[in-house]
Amino acid sequence: MDVVTTKGPCYEGPDLYQNTFDAETQELKNGEQIDSYVQTEPATPYKRLPTSRVYVNRSLNLGKIKCFGFDMDYTLAVYKTPQYEELGFELTRERLISCGYPEALRKYPYDPQFPLRGLIFDKHLGTLLKVDTYGNILTCAQGFRFLNINEVLEMYPNKFIQVGDVKRFYIFNTLFNLPEIYIQACVVDLFHKDETYRKKQTGVQRDSIMMSYATIHSDIRAAVDYIHIHGDLKKRTQDNLSRYVQRDSRLPLLLDRMAQHGKVFLVTNSDFPYTDKVMTYLFDFPHGPQSKPGTTHRPWRSYFHLVIVESRKPKFFAEGTVLREVNLDTGNLHIGHYTGELKKGSVYSGGSSDALCDLLGAKGKEILYIGDHIFGDILKSKKRRGWRTFLVVPEMTDELSIWYKKRDLHDHINELDCKIGEEYRNLDSASCERPNIHSLQEKIRSITLEMDMAFGIFGSLFRSGSRQTFFASQVMRYADLYSSSFINLLAYPFCYFFRAPSQLMPHESTRYDSKFLAQMETNNEATMQIEITSNGHEIVSVKSKQSETRNGKLEMPSKKMTNSTNAQVHDADEDSCEDEEGGKSAELAPVQD
Repeated sequence: MDVVTTKGPCYEGPDLYQNTFDAETQELKNGEQIDSYVQTEPATPYKRLPTSRVYVNRSLNLGKIKCFGFDMDYTLAVYKTPQYEELGFELTRERLISCGYPEALRKYPYDPQFPLRGLIFDKHLGTLLKVDTYGNILTCAQGFRFLNINEVLEMYPNKFIQVGDVKRFYIFNTLFNLPEIYIQACVVDLFHKDETYRKKQTGVQRDSIMMSYATIHSDIRAAVDYIHIHGDLKKRTQDNLSRYVQRDSRLPLLLDRMAQHGKVFLVTNSDFPYTDKVMTYLFDFPHGPQSKPGTTHRPWRSYFHLVIVESRKPKFFAEGTVLREVNLDTGNLHIGHYTGELKKGSVYSGGSSDALCDLLGAKGKEILYIGDHIFGDILKSKKRRGWRTFLVVPEMTDELSIWYKKRDLHDHINELDCKIGEEYRNLDSASCERPNIHSLQEKIRSITLEMDMAFGIFGSLFRSGSRQTFFASQVMRYADLYSSSFINLLAYPFCYFFRAPSQLMPHESTRYDSKFLAQMETNNEATMQIEITSNGHEIVSVKSKQSETRNGKLEMPSKKMTNSTNAQVHDADEDSCEDEEGGKSAELAPVQD
């Protein structure tokens, strides 16, 4: 059997976007984006640059969306990196020292190249793990030291973990976790290098004091929660918003256009005073939503039909809490449970996704929720409420830049994989010969390492060589759409049909040469017949020698099912361009204030 390897149908060539990335990436890193960025015309067949595109896992008809929801932190309010992470690291470090941790922690400066979202901490063995879709270990580190293969096998004999074991493993899902990942490594590294502590399997010990990795993790988690809730993180951020928060002049324009096609709402875990301060800064432009002289400035609440603070996600998507109205003058909560109708411009606290749907008059699939937290925003809103989801992945700006520069390495890995297959091509169960594929495997490891190091210390957010990470699998499973920024929706009309690419299983994507196909046809005793039904469908049936009787053809009872119009409930795409009644999608009337 000859297997013909091909590049994907969307392959553009490795150098297609090279000329557009350097200037684009530099501009995005400078903090506030400028209008000239949008007007750049790339010499590519696509209208939108890779980092300006919205990517699709499941088809979504934007014309069917009646409500657009947003998270605030790291979605509407994108915090500048590494300034914000460095602030969080320093505050957490000082909190740990005040709780009794060694002052030697101060010798560790923040390194933005180290932490990677999606890493997993093993509370039992104190390791940072990067795993693939199924829990197989791709990278393992303890402190600031990568473990070799023998050390990994000693700790994890199968090089595998049960990712669902939440008592043992903690997944760093959000960008807020980046300082936490780094300080976790700092503390472990500090204790391992301190000769007064004796390293044990589950922690370190000095005299009668045992510091387990689980205790270290618990202390760091408590310190992080403290600086977010009671500490100075929010105060320091509010005092210098221009240093820590990016501002985009296109934000008012996008929300204004969204409000013409549906209702816009905000659901954030932050309290009202902090939300009000940050959102006021984000909309603090002398102009209105059209970014043109003459349009008047509008307060940020005028862009939203509904604002919910202190939502306590992910609990918000389950039983929720009491919905209370916020006094906009004092910031305090009104007493009692709010049960009235939606009042545009009002701000509420708590509540639940059910209460929100009642206020908006919308059901699950009519809501598109945009957030950055794969668990708190995307997974829970998708699994529990069936909302359509848009994941913001700011790291994609760098990821895409490196991917298009280094994708030749990925193609080389695939070629080496095919060469390994060629070594076994003519062997069967009677063969005693054992092909030597060691050199090919070493080349694959070497190229995979080179590709990973181009992305950073722990490699790419989405893959390691030819294997996807656990984070990537979560994105594909729960995010209908994903992009580097929700602002990229400006480049799409609100009737746009985001169509997911077709996905083939291995037996479907394997291509065979003409000789093999001819052999299959010759050896196949069954014959294929095509019948045209009354409703115009083509039915392929298999006729074999056993399917005939002495008196003629044997008609199967199931044949009547081929004439049924109920065989296909949905179109080939998950979300078709037509509505549930079969007619064309009705246009939504503008929402009246």
